[in-house]
Amino acid sequence: MGMSVTIEPATERDVEQILKLQYLCYQSEAELYGDYGIEPLTQTLDELRAELAESCVLVARLGDEVVGSVRGTVEADGTAPIGRLIVHPRMQRHGLGGRLLVAVERRLAAERSAARYRLSTGQRSAANQRLYRRLGYAPVSVEQISRHLSLVTMEKPVAVPRPERTVAA
Repeated sequence: MGMSVTIEPATERDVEQILKLQYLCYQSEAELYGDYGIEPLTQTLDELRAELAESCVLVARLGDEVVGSVRGTVEADGTAPIGRLIVHPRMQRHGLGGRLLVAVERRLAAERSAARYRLSTGQRSAANQRLYRRLGYAPVSVEQISRHLSLVTMEKPVAVPRPERTVAA
């Protein structure tokens, strides 16, 4: 019998696993852009602990192993930046990234009154952009970060729940 992946809030005990997974997952991005100094590869445990205290950080867990994670916050204007969506390479292409993204969106809307979601990805990161478009995100800007890196920022509004219809008997 196989185990199922659960998605839940990260705790202090997850910090080291999240950081190791982040390091593993961002290797391909660093290689794609020829830059191994990107922030996800240089973040420290203390910086991640501070983020855990201030942000909504979720993990995907397979037993005791963290196999995915995502983070988000909500700014004063209701914009919810979402980032660091990571899934262990052996768990990719099974819908886990989409599940994590939907889970963090729901929490940010319910617990922190998000009005719109925003995320960024590298212009060459086609798989990331496909996932985000499939989940309703649309590009709003492209920013040239360096000679080799442009970031595509994508947004989507928070879906307003439809009122339930009552059927007359």
